[in-house]
Parts: sequence; structure tokens; C-alpha cells
Amino acid sequence: MTVLDTRALNRATLARQLLLDRADLPALDAVAHLCGLQAQEPQEPFIGLWSRLSAFAPAQLDGLLTGRHVVRTHLMRRTVHLLTADDVLAWRGRHDAMLRQRVLGTYRRELEGVDLEELAAAGRAVMADGEPRSMSELARAVAGRWPEAGPRPLGEMLVAGLIPMVQLPPRGLWRTKGGVRNVPLASWLGREPAPPAPNGAGTGGPVPGVSDASEPGASDPGVPAASDPVGEALVRRYLAAFGPAASADLRAWCGLAGLPRAVAAVREELVSFRDERGRELLDLPDAPRPDPGTPAPVRFLPAFDNAILGYQDRGRIIDDAHRGLSVAGERVVLVDGRVAATWKAADGTVTVFPLRRFSRAERTAVEEEGEALAAFLSDGESRRAEIGPEHG
Repeated sequence: MTVLDTRALNRATLARQLLLDRADLPALDAVAHLCGLQAQEPQEPFIGLWSRLSAFAPAQLDGLLTGRHVVRTHLMRRTVHLLTADDVLAWRGRHDAMLRQRVLGTYRRELEGVDLEELAAAGRAVMADGEPRSMSELARAVAGRWPEAGPRPLGEMLVAGLIPMVQLPPRGLWRTKGGVRNVPLASWLGREPAPPAPNGAGTGGPVPGVSDASEPGASDPGVPAASDPVGEALVRRYLAAFGPAASADLRAWCGLAGLPRAVAAVREELVSFRDERGRELLDLPDAPRPDPGTPAPVRFLPAFDNAILGYQDRGRIIDDAHRGLSVAGERVVLVDGRVAATWKAADGTVTVFPLRRFSRAERTAVEEEGEALAAFLSDGESRRAEIGPEHG
């Protein structure tokens, strides 16, 4: 079996993530291709799309949000993502159980004794008037029924776990500050999300070498396997945007435990490789895998970018010594395809803080791309970029 070294995986990741060459795509198509963008920091998706698209303007994403073509919602790993309307409607039900379990993992003691079906019904009754509400407003409206739970656990379970919600604009619009106001997904988009997968879908019998006991029925041979078309579509879409990748990478991206069954269902469509650690990597046969020697341009990435957080093994793009940056909300700079600096923007200037010494050519390339980013962030009023002290 062919072994793909770290550099080969790096170039494949850059190509799939639209970071090797800026793509001539509409913003909506880019959001769909990337399977959504991390969006817990509302302004970061604008930077992520600017770094990936050849002619991106903030008004494009604003129009998609206000036009209800993309939405902000909790989905993969219970984090806020920016997703196309079609994808969130198709995928939300498949994530239901995971979302509830993730909230319970944080508030199990507080929510002990709370009937989640009753809580969901109470929350839907409050939201039935169509008025957008903050999480705290929704929680206070139902807290009298479960006073011991406390408003925060009730609110997070309702908004992130039980009722498919979207965060309304102006939250997430360019240079616009706005608190989180939630409305049910179905009322905002005028369509109901697809129902959850049938009981046992993708969890029927054990897959050799894969432990999946965290989903109901995963270890019960009496539960029949059911088809899981949504899970299978997620596998294909993930590989198109992130592959080649291991099952553990797929699981780390979406947070779902049951997808090994979906992987097994589509395995005959896929090709296999090994990484240098010996892990099996799966991929779509015709997906781009550029030559490892392909030059990689400097790219400035937003906080919590998919290209880093979309994997269990992030070594293809960030050194282990700097792995903590990816979960600390640092914006990073890719030099030769790898995280080589952090960056900040203030007063019209983009300042870069290297993680290693740059060559003269690298320094020039970083400054040029930083100037272009400064112009984007300031509507062309500034093109100032500077190399600061080493990150520390």
C-alpha cells in the first residue's frame, strides 16, 4: 500500500481546503465544498473565505446570511459552524444524539432528572410565537419548571442539543456586532430538517478493529444494521474537503461515533493509503493529491480554521510543539504549507509573530500577503504589514 508522507498529506490538504490556489468559486459553493466553516468567532469566516477565493468580498457572505442561503448553527463537535441551508437541513438530524450527549457531558449533574423530551416540548412552546430569543431568555422562560437545573444548562441543552436553531443576523455580518438571537431552523428556512437516522443506522454490527460503543446499538449484535445515507454522504464530503484521512480524523471533525459503519458501506468506492505512522488513510479515487514538491503560497488563516481542526492527527499542517495554538484561538500564518507564525490586526496594520526564523524570500512573501490582508480588512485604506518579535 502506498505510503503518503507528511509533505504529501500537506499538499493534499492545501488543495482540498482551497489554500494551494485561490479558487474561482462563488462563496456559497466554497462553504458547501468545505462542509461549512468554524464560526464561533463571528468575523473569522470572512478571513477564511478571503484566503481561499480569488474574488471574495464581504458583501457576498452578508448576502448569503441575510438571504438565508447559509446559517450559523451548532453542529460538528457542538461548535458553531457556518453551513449552507441545504447541508444543515440534511445533516442536523444525524447529529442530534451527539449534540445531546456533548451537552450532557458538560452538565450531566445539573440535568439529572430532567426529561429531555419534556424540556424540548417546553422550549418549542416558548419559541412558537416566532420571536427570536437569546439562550438566557429561553432558559429563563422554562427555568421555573426545573429550578434545580439552573438556566445555563437548560439553555445550552435547548439551543445546542434539543431544538435545531439558527443564530440570526446581524450576528455574523461583516463588521457588525450583535448578540446571539436564536430562532428554530425550520421557521427560518421554511423547511424541516431531515429526521434522525433510523435506530441502528450505521451502528448495526462491529466493524473489525473499530470501537464504536458510544452510540446506542453499536455493541449489540441484536440491533440490525440500517442504511445511513446521510452518514455515507458525510464520509464522501469530508474526504473531498479533507482527505486523504483516517477514520479517526473523520470522527474528530464531526464528533460522530457511528460513522465507521458508513465508511464500511462506501469503502469499495474509495482508495487506501498509509501514513508514516502506519494508519490507513481513505480517499476518493479522483480527488487531487498534488506532487509533494508543489510550491505552497503564504496564507493567513483565521482562528479555529478547518484546515487545522478537521483532523485528529494535525501533524500534516502544524508541528506538535505548536498544536495548542489551534485550540487557543490564535490566527496563524502558513509558510510552505505549515503553521509558521501567528498574526494580529490592529489600527490598519497586520503584525506577524514568527514561530521560526524566516528566510529573506519567506519574509518578503509574508509581508506581501499581510499587506493584501490589511487592505482587505481596511477596505483598501491600509496596506501595512510588519514582522514582529517571535511568538512567545
